Amino acid sequence: MTIVLLIVITILSILGTVVPQKEAAREFTGHLDPALAFVLYKLQLFNIYHSVWFIIPMILLSLNLIICSWNRFPTSWRLFHKALFPPPAWSRAFENLPPHRVLFSKRETTEESVRLENLLKKKYRRVQREDTGKATYLSGCKGAFSCFGVYIVHLSVLIIIGGVVIGNLLGFDAYVEIVEGGSSDTVRLQGGDSLKKLDFTVRCDRFSLDFYDNGAPKSYRSDLTFLKNNRVVYKGPVLVNHPVTFEGVRFYQANYGTMPGGEAIIMVRKGNGKASMFRVGAGAEFKLPGSDVTGKILRIEENLMGIGPAVKINIRSAEGDIQFWVFQYIEAIREKNPGLLEKVLLFNPGRFEPYLFSLERIESRYYTGLQVNRDPGVPVVAAGSFFLILGFMVVFFCSHRQMWIKLESERGGTRISITGKSNKDHVGLQRELLRLVREAIREEG
Repeated sequence: MTIVLLIVITILSILGTVVPQKEAAREFTGHLDPALAFVLYKLQLFNIYHSVWFIIPMILLSLNLIICSWNRFPTSWRLFHKALFPPPAWSRAFENLPPHRVLFSKRETTEESVRLENLLKKKYRRVQREDTGKATYLSGCKGAFSCFGVYIVHLSVLIIIGGVVIGNLLGFDAYVEIVEGGSSDTVRLQGGDSLKKLDFTVRCDRFSLDFYDNGAPKSYRSDLTFLKNNRVVYKGPVLVNHPVTFEGVRFYQANYGTMPGGEAIIMVRKGNGKASMFRVGAGAEFKLPGSDVTGKILRIEENLMGIGPAVKINIRSAEGDIQFWVFQYIEAIREKNPGLLEKVLLFNPGRFEPYLFSLERIESRYYTGLQVNRDPGVPVVAAGSFFLILGFMVVFFCSHRQMWIKLESERGGTRISITGKSNKDHVGLQRELLRLVREAIREEG
């Protein structure tokens, strides 16, 4: 069942990687037939990781791991206890040993047993000795903890799943657009129109954009400032693939654009005199050339009534306030609507005589689009991943090994027999037995 569930989860994960998810799915579905897009939405293929198709296998996998581990743990514990306290070595363990595992020492059995016991203690954590009268048995073991490697793997998978659940319950994915020089303490949650208020304010101090020679955007960067209680706490830049994190909330550079209501460049000419240029924003005031009269920008529109950029100006003079619109494409408006400016004084840029106003252009401000993410489950998933790697290392690279040495008095010396067993990696066991024999010979020499 575990294999089947893992295959299902893998297939769903591949779909979640290939098929655009969440916000990216909106543009993708625009190229699909509406009926097909509706079916795919109903199947939750654009939000696979939160769909019932993904959640149910994850729940079943968790239950499967818990139940299997619970059923098998008593057996593993008995094996572990047996490994820590092995029974006395049986004589048949030393039957049919190859010649290179049987040595002869000129030392007495008592002296030789002490030497070999010390040799075993250098390599094994638990060394036991047993004297039967006819022979002396020495045993050493290591790697008993390998009995629990599979449970480390099971636990790590459960920790990872728990981290995902924590992230889904306590975290959020959102989006926010901040105009250059502006700030926000509210973000729009993905998958809906609901808003979430942050515990701090984020301000975009500067947005910079670089282009290639062909005009394509090369790179863009947002310099952000984070404030709490109107006090600057942290500053940091955000670039594509280089997010910034503040109080567990991560900000990614997603996109950018222009926003109306930036600065307007207007020209003011008095009679036949030289025109003066003003760069002003909404609400800004300026002095008319050669006069104490004050003008104020009331509104800046990117496309007023579909006839182009325009600014609304209020002139405050001794005769009272005068308001009128100044369009950028005034000549085209004159051609299409002869006599319009004389009939509609609100559209006449020369209403305040002897001054004539003209709009050169509106410089829109850039805004930065930031992907906002908070996932408190990330540290939990990271911890689970660490234990998963550790568990696999224990399962594949660690084994429980036991070594036995039998010492018998023979012809005024000692006959030494060496053997061992392992629950896996028998090739490694043979190598370790060979090393033990070599060291025993070297110590003897």
